[in-house]
Amino acid sequence: MTSTIPELLISAGSIEQLERYIGAGATAVLIGESKFGMRQPGDIRAEQLGEAVAVAHRLGAKAYVNVNKLFRNDELTGLPEYLRIVSESQADAIVFGDPAVLMNVRRHAPDLQLHWNAEMTGTNSAAAAFWGRRGAVRAVAARELNEAEIADFRSQIQMEMQVQVHGMTNIYHSHRNLLESYIQHIGRDATLIRKGADKGLFLVETERPDEKFPVYEDDNGTHVMSPDDICLLEALPELIEANVDSLYIESLLKSDEYNETTLRSYRAALDAWQNDPGAYRFKDEWLNAIRKLQNPDRELGFGFLYKEQVY
Repeated sequence: MTSTIPELLISAGSIEQLERYIGAGATAVLIGESKFGMRQPGDIRAEQLGEAVAVAHRLGAKAYVNVNKLFRNDELTGLPEYLRIVSESQADAIVFGDPAVLMNVRRHAPDLQLHWNAEMTGTNSAAAAFWGRRGAVRAVAARELNEAEIADFRSQIQMEMQVQVHGMTNIYHSHRNLLESYIQHIGRDATLIRKGADKGLFLVETERPDEKFPVYEDDNGTHVMSPDDICLLEALPELIEANVDSLYIESLLKSDEYNETTLRSYRAALDAWQNDPGAYRFKDEWLNAIRKLQNPDRELGFGFLYKEQVY
């Protein structure tokens, strides 16, 4: 039996970016704003959602809205109206992790499809099934799962599964003074440096001076990201055969050119598999195109897919 080709999903921070990414091969985009979703590459605000979703649909792609914020009580007041706007925009689904979002969807926007994303805690099929029974139609797998765990997870759930295949990952976040909290959390000396023309902020631990952890800030606090990038381009056949439904490319802190090149490579590999799975052969040119634009300070690796660590 031939496995279904998964969708190719990427975050977009503007309608222009959305168009470019779909043109490069994305079949779904994740959009939103920092008021309701964390780690978006840019804000597509509530008043723009209808246009953004319409553009994605016109180009043949799906549009999901990111509502993955961990809400405080005083932030919940705007959630019902936002969810109604998302529903009216005809977005294909929302991404959530906070149960407060689920409760508000049931009351104010019951037609919305739900994608459960609990970041690093989405590690087992029982937890996914729990949210499936409450309406979620997709589970986002934790980045720490290996190949066998991904296949086992997918085989035991009656819902879709999403796996990140490319880009950096978030490894620490807090609403509080994050950097001070993180340094206390790891229990060792660390410093902050600014590097590059864009004055990007990096955390450097004394014990690992050659590894630079990008620090990303938005309205939800500060986020420490992995020093290297996941790249599962060569492992697509295993993910397809495991019946993974969605492949996610993290666009954060990458240029449009880099993200478009990455999308084209993944699109080419997926199309080659779809055209003839039996004759599929990986082409070095797909990976080389990405490597030409890859930051030399950030390695491309398989993450935890083969039990290798990213950070």
